[in-house]
Amino acid sequence: MEANDNDFSDSPRSQQLDGEDRLSMLTDDILLSILGRVSSLIATRTSVLSTRWRHLPWLLPELSINVEDFLSAPRADPIEENDMEQAMASLTKATRSLLNKQQRESTISSLHLNLYSINTFLCEVGPLIGDAIDSGLLKDLDLSVLDETDALARTEEDMLQRAQEIDSFFSAYPSVLHCLTKLFLKNVGFDKLDMHHVLFDCCKQLQHLSLFHCDTGSYSLFKIDAPDSKLCVLEIEKCRFVRIDLVCLPKLEKFLCETWVSEYAPVTFGFVPSLGDLELSCGSNCDQREFKLSEPLYGVTSIHTLTLDFQGENLWLQPEMEELHTAFSKLRKLSVRGIFVEFDISWTIAFLVAAPSVEILHIEVWEHVCDVGEGRLASYLTRSTPWWERHLDNSSENKLLKELEFAGFKSLEHQFTFIRSMMERCPNLQKIVLMGDEQCSSCDALMSSRPSKFPNRKEEQEMVVKRIRDGMFSPEIFFYE
Repeated sequence: MEANDNDFSDSPRSQQLDGEDRLSMLTDDILLSILGRVSSLIATRTSVLSTRWRHLPWLLPELSINVEDFLSAPRADPIEENDMEQAMASLTKATRSLLNKQQRESTISSLHLNLYSINTFLCEVGPLIGDAIDSGLLKDLDLSVLDETDALARTEEDMLQRAQEIDSFFSAYPSVLHCLTKLFLKNVGFDKLDMHHVLFDCCKQLQHLSLFHCDTGSYSLFKIDAPDSKLCVLEIEKCRFVRIDLVCLPKLEKFLCETWVSEYAPVTFGFVPSLGDLELSCGSNCDQREFKLSEPLYGVTSIHTLTLDFQGENLWLQPEMEELHTAFSKLRKLSVRGIFVEFDISWTIAFLVAAPSVEILHIEVWEHVCDVGEGRLASYLTRSTPWWERHLDNSSENKLLKELEFAGFKSLEHQFTFIRSMMERCPNLQKIVLMGDEQCSSCDALMSSRPSKFPNRKEEQEMVVKRIRDGMFSPEIFFYE
């Protein structure tokens, strides 16, 4: 029997229930709340359970259509092009069904669409999305153009070709650009296209932009001057910009920059009055120099959350305290991650001198057995313990710090010394959270027979607590593996 548009799942139709079960007796709004927590593919498959459920997927105000849900299981690694083509064919069918105006009983407030840009599938999905937008059926679009190819395996020609395909897609269906609120692009080279015009002049509703291994040419400058932009979140990962100049982004609240190629500060800030959450993450290589964080942050005064991740390598920051007072005047949460496990951690106290308003301090050490010897990139420097000269006195107490989180805790002597020094400096510290390492599949494969260094047993934890307190005031201490 030929399948109709409503039955686009690749699994056999489930046998319909003879009677209504208790779940089916619930009202539409409750059932829609349940279905809204799963992907639209799963939600649609539930429609074959009974006539009571049949119409529900076409009432959902938010849809999530992810091409990865249509891949066959188990997946090949890497995923083969034929599998991606079949998944995109199924996604196109699902999109056509869920955007069917004859079946929709209400508008779609947002569509989360993850797809591959292979063959002609962009051109097949484009008219469906464009028509839904033009007819008023779809309000907001969250679009991710995925790529299973490793970034290092993509040639310049590949990246230019992807940019051309995506630009042609947007040009053919301009309403898609006008409806975009969130966009993710990977392995796209805008060397011959006006990246700023596409992303900021045309995407007037764009609020969240993520670029992974994208650029306007190798070691290029990317200047963003968009006074009318609604962009709130900007994420730049593994892009080859020599620097990003955020000249004007008045609504920007969060900026993430991960793994830059520049030897100097990867970003400068102009008019970003709403910027409150900043994350800089990179492993220092042979070409990078230390820079003063106060220089790119000059004039920025609204940061409340700061994350610095050194990815287990040397510091790429020069020591500062007084110079950061202005930028850190509103800082409430500070995370310093990726500190190599053998490094002394006491230098991080310098940040608390610069930011006496911090209430939560998160420290995370880095110990990855998959990142030593031949597993470590040759471009990285020889690891050396950071040394920051500190001039601390009684006035450098942090009276607002309430919580200290320590991830990757190993019961090492210098870690005990650091925690006790924090207790001495922070008289209102109420809570210490000690956590194990982040999950790493590569490390797990190498350490399958190696016992954990985190204190798991009750007697080990009691010894750690006794060692930390040792007659001092007693904040609560929690352990999480």
